[in-house]
Amino acid sequence: MKNPPDKNPASLAKLRYGKKYSFNAKHNKDVPLETWFQYSSEGLILFVVFYTQACRWSQCLGCNLPSTSSREHIDFEALMRQIDQVFRDSKVLSKRRLIRKVIVSNNGSVLDEATFSSTALIYLIAKMNLLLPNLEIVSLETRAEYVDMEELEFLSRVLKEGKTPTILELAVGVEAFDDQVRQKIFRKGLPLEVLEQLAKKIAPFGYHLKCYFMQKPVPKMSDAEAVDDVRKGIDYLSEISLKYRLSINMHLNPTFVARGTSLEEEFLNGRYTPPSLRDVLKAVLHAEGKPLSVYVGLYDEHLAVKGGSFIRKGDAPLIKRLEHFNRTQNYRCLRKSLT
Repeated sequence: MKNPPDKNPASLAKLRYGKKYSFNAKHNKDVPLETWFQYSSEGLILFVVFYTQACRWSQCLGCNLPSTSSREHIDFEALMRQIDQVFRDSKVLSKRRLIRKVIVSNNGSVLDEATFSSTALIYLIAKMNLLLPNLEIVSLETRAEYVDMEELEFLSRVLKEGKTPTILELAVGVEAFDDQVRQKIFRKGLPLEVLEQLAKKIAPFGYHLKCYFMQKPVPKMSDAEAVDDVRKGIDYLSEISLKYRLSINMHLNPTFVARGTSLEEEFLNGRYTPPSLRDVLKAVLHAEGKPLSVYVGLYDEHLAVKGGSFIRKGDAPLIKRLEHFNRTQNYRCLRKSLT
């Protein structure tokens, strides 16, 4: 049974955890929030963020993604019109034969049917089967508690009916390896035991797992501690990959300071500084030779406060090398940046 992780809606979570953002009531409910393209070692990726009711957990420190979402429920008909909008986009249509992967997000949990209609999800997969002839992977962002194996098995069968058999990937936010940081400070609500149980369940079906990590996600964490936490996360995911013969990707996001969160207060009071891309590079190098891929997120989704981005003046060469790494998984180019 899929129960919400917390019965309090996002609006109450704001009151309980000091978040000061408002919801996005002005967005056209027939239009997705954003679509963009990424380039990775898997090929061209279409990333789609749909406009739905906000994440029902909404407790994570430093996260203001619910501010992009609706306070009210968005019905399946509106979501289907959003899907139609994606596949009417001239940029999407012009690249449709090149797209190898689609990441589906609603800044919450796509597998939470209370916020993302199951009817709309099946409609989305039907559209992808029809219009993306070379699609190889569909990644669904979700919290672990919304994963229903019977539902995944059905979705996987539907995906295989496309012109190219397509693998299902689950994308789960882990954020930090350290239990104290992840659970007590960041308030993720994800014990590592639950993540491993998920890995064990999906491995026999050949599904993939993407784990979102954040570098330096909380105040009072030194730069060295942040690098070490990512390295420990890499080692942990490598063990899981080998243990269950599971394909795993770490999606590492350098933390930016999001508006309307307690992290913003810490930043404005001089008690928090985002990580440097040079430290991100140091952390990523630990994955060389390990049985997982790494993708470095370089986008703050226009949600960072002024001066609160992880990108600093003079970072252009590092960004170029990290983008090259995302496309190639070539560690040699990263090592050159540290010399």
